[in-house]
Amino acid sequence: MNGPVDFSPAWLLTSLLVSTVGLGFFLYGKKQTRIPQLVAGIVIMLESTFVPSPAWMVASAGLVLLAMWALLRAGS
Repeated sequence: MNGPVDFSPAWLLTSLLVSTVGLGFFLYGKKQTRIPQLVAGIVIMLESTFVPSPAWMVASAGLVLLAMWALLRAGS
């Protein structure tokens, strides 16, 4: 699908689940003052609003988490 978001049940459920994961990382990063988790949580919550496909939403959230993990392993 190349058009705007269609708000299908699959999209809504995936958006809810992905945004909940993002909220968890955001709250953890805020409470523990961990900037990588805080930023990753914000990005995941926002990207779930703009990605039109549930599969791409999960994939892009996974890439954000992978990037966060790589930054943490590198010592940031």
